[in-house]
Amino acid sequence: MTDVRYRERLNQLVEPGERVLAIAKTEIAQGALPADPPATAGSESSGERGGVVSGVLLNLISPLVSFAAGDRLVDRITHGIAGRGAPGSAASTLQHSRRPVPPATSIEDTILAVTDRRLLVCASGPVKLWSSQADDERAAAQTRVVWSTPRSAVANARVGWHRLNPKRLRIDFTDDSWLAFTVPIAESGKPLREIANALTGR
Repeated sequence: MTDVRYRERLNQLVEPGERVLAIAKTEIAQGALPADPPATAGSESSGERGGVVSGVLLNLISPLVSFAAGDRLVDRITHGIAGRGAPGSAASTLQHSRRPVPPATSIEDTILAVTDRRLLVCASGPVKLWSSQADDERAAAQTRVVWSTPRSAVANARVGWHRLNPKRLRIDFTDDSWLAFTVPIAESGKPLREIANALTGR
């Protein structure tokens, strides 16, 4: 039912004559992510080894303490790598488009969609942990496109194992960047496979 609501909304958002081929409610995988786009990259120096070590220790002592270099190292150790890309690459701008703007006061679903022309990344309206059908319909109705790229910018897409997760979608772009997406372990990986198939024409 959720997919039907999002499909109806996406059919309203695409350009005239553009066909939606596949959709999946997903989230960007946990782990080390590509660099931020140039306009948002921090001024922190990567050469400050002492700062990185103290940041990692602070992260381990208190998860509420945030330190960018420490966060990246902890993510890499605990979750692995979830994407790579230079600042401003496709993966860089994509992951940044789904980062909550502080202070984040609501949760939004991330929806991937493949059309016959583009790869779209959408954000739903605010969702609730315990939602009614009316809440879900309202969130779907407020869905908007936050990032898109032509199909020609996608080099490859595949679903496979990563550590203990058998349902991780990796999308490779022609600029040599890539980003991974997952669904909760209890949910079906079929929507992610449909995204990969639509992008690769398999």
